Amino acid sequence: MGTNTSSIVEQSLTALLDDSTFLPELSGEGRSKAFTSLTSILSTPNHVHKSFLRVALQDGRVIRIPAFRVQHNNIIGPYKGGIRFHNSVDEDEVSNLASLMTLKNALHEVPFGGGKGGVVIDPKDFEVKELNLICRKYVQYFSQVIGPEKDIPAPDVGTGEREMDWMMGEYKSIHPGMKYRGSFTGKSIVNGGSLGRKQATGKGVYFSLRYMLHDFVTAEFKWLTERDNIFAKTVLDHKDKSLTMAIQGFGNVGSVVAAEAKKCQLLNNKVVAVSDSNVTLYNAEGLDITELIKYTKTNDGDLPTNEESLKEANVKATICDRDELLTLDVDVLVLAALGGQINQGNMKNIKAKILVEGANAPITGDADSYLSEQGTVIIPDILANAGGVIVSYFEWLQGRETQFYSEEQVYKKLYDKMQNTFKTVYPQYFGDAFPLRQNCYIHAVMKLSTVLFKQGKLY
Repeated sequence: MGTNTSSIVEQSLTALLDDSTFLPELSGEGRSKAFTSLTSILSTPNHVHKSFLRVALQDGRVIRIPAFRVQHNNIIGPYKGGIRFHNSVDEDEVSNLASLMTLKNALHEVPFGGGKGGVVIDPKDFEVKELNLICRKYVQYFSQVIGPEKDIPAPDVGTGEREMDWMMGEYKSIHPGMKYRGSFTGKSIVNGGSLGRKQATGKGVYFSLRYMLHDFVTAEFKWLTERDNIFAKTVLDHKDKSLTMAIQGFGNVGSVVAAEAKKCQLLNNKVVAVSDSNVTLYNAEGLDITELIKYTKTNDGDLPTNEESLKEANVKATICDRDELLTLDVDVLVLAALGGQINQGNMKNIKAKILVEGANAPITGDADSYLSEQGTVIIPDILANAGGVIVSYFEWLQGRETQFYSEEQVYKKLYDKMQNTFKTVYPQYFGDAFPLRQNCYIHAVMKLSTVLFKQGKLY
């Protein structure tokens, strides 16, 4: 399991308790009670829905599959969050990710709450017709708690636009005559999806890095040099440097990050290593990302795993164990796979000084604290990988307004929204001793707490 969002919510409220400029209307014993209430509300989900999907397989067997929908908080809008198809799914993981969504939306000023779903399967173990049935069963079992104004699912690990199309179709069948386009996001374009949605998370992940190392450092160089801040020193050490980058995960997020790095003219960076669930590929001179992406598109998303397939892909690389990527001597490590990848077991072997969380919760709490103490800059999931939910919001709006943005418009809106967040949190991060994750959580908690207080939810 990655970083526990509940514990960081509690830490954030503890830090805010003595800040008299925050919720100045509250004081004395009443303030302490209100903050206790906030800790309770923001550390627990509103609803946990669990069911066992009854699925008839092609071979005649009937199986029961555990499935979840956790709705954390909807104080600033309908619940919003992906549906994950993976063997590791459990209630704790889904609950943690749902709370992360609440905080992520609050941080980026997206008017959604936090939710998350999961089904305990490996999609590769099922035929297409069986996956279709699993998707339809998921909607059937949770049809009363999801919907355009209630809870809006989206793709996550193991799901994509195909699954969202199937689920939206089932929602439409169950609720004839009702608005259905906004019931799911991350759909195909023909079914009301948004241009740019598939690439949005990866583009946002790379933008968070580029903005920090180029836009922010360039604009604030003199100010940064005057800071007595361990993280500012790390960033300044990497200014104008030829950066080496390793990317864990080469799916929808990691491959887009790699492509963005390849074409970026503002940072002098090269991707020297990528990995997936099977293998790490390494080339100190830089990998041919274009050829690797082309290869994965015709090989079920998998990277080459032997010399023969490398030759087929027209790529020069050394083949290594998949986990070797994490401890390579590189400048930037992008984590775009699963949660808990950097933990107590390997945290002391991490050599990269800048980590970017493309996946949700890929660094455990212990590892996060240890690396931050060493001056490692960690751009956290709540900040870096919000591109997906931001463009999901644009998709939801387009469905409601029956208008559609061009791909260029979508990316401009995405970058503008993320840049506004960066302008809020980066100066404070480099101006005090808080790690960036804690800084982001404090901003999100402030927004949620203010809304809860003003809506009278603390009495």
